Amino acid sequence: MSITQDNNTQTELLENVIATAQRLVKAEKDKSRVTPAFIAEKVALATFMFASDTPEMVDEQHAVMVLIQRFSHRIGKSTTMKSDAGHVDWLVSSRKRDWLYWRRYRDFLESKLADVVVDGVDEATDDILRLLEDPRRTDPWDRRGLVVGHVQSGKTSNYSGLICKAADAGYKIIIVLAGMHNNLRSQTQMRLEESFLGYETTANRDPGMPIGVAEFGENLKTNSATTRAENGDFSKAIAKHFHGISPEERPWLFVVKKQKTVLTALLQWIKTRVADSTDAEDDRKLVTKLPLLMIDDEADNASVDTGEQVFKDDGTPDEEHQPKTINSLIRQILHAFTRKAYVGYTATPFANIFIHHKGATAKEGPDLFPRSFIINLAAPSNYIGPARMFGKMTKEGRTAALPLARDILDHYDPASDSGWMPPKHKKTHQPLYGGEDEVPPSLRQAIGSFVLACAVRELRGQGGQHSSMLIHVTRFVDVQDHVREQVEKTVRQMRQRISRRLGAEEALEHLHQIWENDFLPVHQQVTGLSAEVDRPSPMPDWEQITTVLADVLEDIQVRSINGTAKDALDYAIPGAALKVIAIGGDKLARGLTLEGLCVSYFVRSTKMYDTLMQMGRWFGYRPGYLDLCRLYTSPDLVEWFGHIADASEELREEFDFMAAANLTPEQYGLKVMSHEVLTVTSPLKMRNAQTLSLSYSGTRPQTILFHRDAQIQQKNLDATDTLISSLGEGWEESIQYGRDGDPDRWPGARLWKDVDYSKVVEFLGTYTTHPNASSAKAAVLSEFILKMVETGQLKKWSVALLSGGSGTGDVHTFPNGTPSTSYFMRKTEDSENADEIDPKKFAIGVLTDPKDEGIDLGDDAWREALTLTRAAWKRDDARKRVDPPSFPSGKGIREIRGKLGGEADRGLLLLYPLSPYFYKGQHPERLIVPGWSKPIMAFATAFPASDNSIKVAYEVNLLYWMQEYGPTE
Repeated sequence: MSITQDNNTQTELLENVIATAQRLVKAEKDKSRVTPAFIAEKVALATFMFASDTPEMVDEQHAVMVLIQRFSHRIGKSTTMKSDAGHVDWLVSSRKRDWLYWRRYRDFLESKLADVVVDGVDEATDDILRLLEDPRRTDPWDRRGLVVGHVQSGKTSNYSGLICKAADAGYKIIIVLAGMHNNLRSQTQMRLEESFLGYETTANRDPGMPIGVAEFGENLKTNSATTRAENGDFSKAIAKHFHGISPEERPWLFVVKKQKTVLTALLQWIKTRVADSTDAEDDRKLVTKLPLLMIDDEADNASVDTGEQVFKDDGTPDEEHQPKTINSLIRQILHAFTRKAYVGYTATPFANIFIHHKGATAKEGPDLFPRSFIINLAAPSNYIGPARMFGKMTKEGRTAALPLARDILDHYDPASDSGWMPPKHKKTHQPLYGGEDEVPPSLRQAIGSFVLACAVRELRGQGGQHSSMLIHVTRFVDVQDHVREQVEKTVRQMRQRISRRLGAEEALEHLHQIWENDFLPVHQQVTGLSAEVDRPSPMPDWEQITTVLADVLEDIQVRSINGTAKDALDYAIPGAALKVIAIGGDKLARGLTLEGLCVSYFVRSTKMYDTLMQMGRWFGYRPGYLDLCRLYTSPDLVEWFGHIADASEELREEFDFMAAANLTPEQYGLKVMSHEVLTVTSPLKMRNAQTLSLSYSGTRPQTILFHRDAQIQQKNLDATDTLISSLGEGWEESIQYGRDGDPDRWPGARLWKDVDYSKVVEFLGTYTTHPNASSAKAAVLSEFILKMVETGQLKKWSVALLSGGSGTGDVHTFPNGTPSTSYFMRKTEDSENADEIDPKKFAIGVLTDPKDEGIDLGDDAWREALTLTRAAWKRDDARKRVDPPSFPSGKGIREIRGKLGGEADRGLLLLYPLSPYFYKGQHPERLIVPGWSKPIMAFATAFPASDNSIKVAYEVNLLYWMQEYGPTE
């Protein structure tokens, strides 16, 4: 019998003790009494209740730790942007008094989650339901919204709660669009059986075994037209067995794939069996008596009418997943109901925001733009997202990142574009390392890390929980199968050597090296970066590890994840804790949750923001084992995920400001498009493959991408000299403001105020920005300024030349006698490996310091900007937003520029001389641009927010886009 099977009874006992102790603690009305000692007392009582004869089977210390964490976590409040057009307020406390679905789901959640998290789900789902319409309202209504969560943060829990409340309120048909593949649809069906139905579905659609919420409330006899089986989706054959639906019945649940055949069958059934009326104008069949709630999981995937064809592995078009067809069918289903609500859920909302807000047809009705509301969900404080995983970029470089990423450099040879897994390969590719049919050393080390993670979890009392490893290196199934065979061989050899003691010394030494050089130091670092309540348990010693290695290796299975329902079902077997290495491709990339994910081995060529985020299966919750997690990936993807962390934070801050200003979803879309990094979603998903249309008001474009060309650098330095010469001698220097006792200083900087816009436009006309820069394009910025000037805006500017950095380079004397030898050091994305350096361009992570945007603002305007920043701020521990801001954000400063008028109502051009050297630590290693040792001139433009903003358009180079960022899905 394996160690996992041995632990099943013990795990079940521990779960019962934790759930009971949690209820006992929660019953205490005086919350000041809830201390670690008080929790330990209740755990001891629960242990006596459940295991009086065998108390040694309960790890009370572990139970106490789990409960201390649950009672210490925080969750911020969601932020909402909404439009009340056509909406009638309806959700009052009296409507919630007799809710049964929600009451039992809440009890179910409270048995396994912290109270504060359950309260967060309750509050957020109330916010969403309130923005939908009263299902008892009989006249026609149509509400469309979007809920933006975090990848792997619990969106399913949220929409499960929304479904329960909607059913209680009177919604009769609930359709959940659950991804494109059987495994995700099946997983979603099982989650909803657990959280909403209360029973396992069977082949004949009759209720099976009670599960989940059934333990916490009465049998509510809810109907499900779909089941958890591989063939449990809706179909023509199934439709024959379902006749009309009576308004008096309990609600009906449909969990369906976004697939042409499935959605066509569902639409046809609605028209022929459910419709009770006909539209007077176009004879459309209509459902008037049954209000519809449609939940669109992963709403940015397949639902949006991009016109972008999806292809099968063999390169032929996949008609089942034609986005135009999927979008049309979803809209037709909605259009068949006179009373309907559509709620999309996603962590990457960019495609949804690019939907034309006025798109509509007679056949399909309105497009899916979330015109009624967008809600930004907060994540609990123990959520591990991009901000915690990859840290935050500052002008000194990236800080506070968890030390869990490991570079993969041996998967291919860039010089010959060959090797084990080149970024571009065919479905016939044979993965060979050094000519041998085996995995590269980095993957061997990743597998070793997974084995050690499983061993430590066993010794920490987590052996009864799932542990998994993800290998995602190719989208081709045949190549995945070959990789699976290689991984199986690697695990088998390790198992045989250690369990049979044949050549065990070499295998143990390999694991011991990983343990000493990686696991022990990282444990210390993660402990130092974690809040006290989330600190991992102490590490066992090596001798303890060796005692469980043989059993751990015996339990590890290697599997392909190929989109079947079995992939999801495997995790649903009661009492079976899996240790699985999952090898997959695109079908693993979206939605499917790998339980207990410890190690990811990830090689992917795309840099599309939304695609990368969705592939980030390693985000989520890692209670008690965060220090054991590892991400093996290429250095450029670590850089890109860092960009994503920063860009995500900036986008959410933008959202918070706009929500605080009571703006609507339609006013939000333009802000997304004008971001340097977040425009990295396919232009096809923007509904227009030719141009981007941007508004720069309230934004701060900055140069972060540069030519690696000495002649162009000379031209840009000359453009800067010409501008400074034209500004004359009326500058301010040694700039300093009081700032309420915490002064802002810019030693060595020069500031010119009331500069005519023409000088800024002339500078932009002679400065050469890189053609691949997404928003800091000099020609487009010039056009925007000129168009704004025509409306009476942006006529006056401030120009600042900043200095005082710690970098080096040749002395350059700017006009009017400003010598500079101290240039700003900005960390470039150059590799230390010369073979990997792009000979034509280089990039830096961040240019501006937020405080620089206030260089021309007096203390009064600065305080106004701080007030705006604080008004938009909400505590969010998952985003490391714990203490209210003590200085205004760049966004707050730009908002105030557009509101104060007078002194503040002007654009700001910031000029930065950057050091020409690539730095290793604090030491200059080599010139970034061959033959160029003078300063590299960079700039940022801070535009005031404006209620009368102008759009400018520019051409998108689609060929470049595909070459640079790779495919979208």
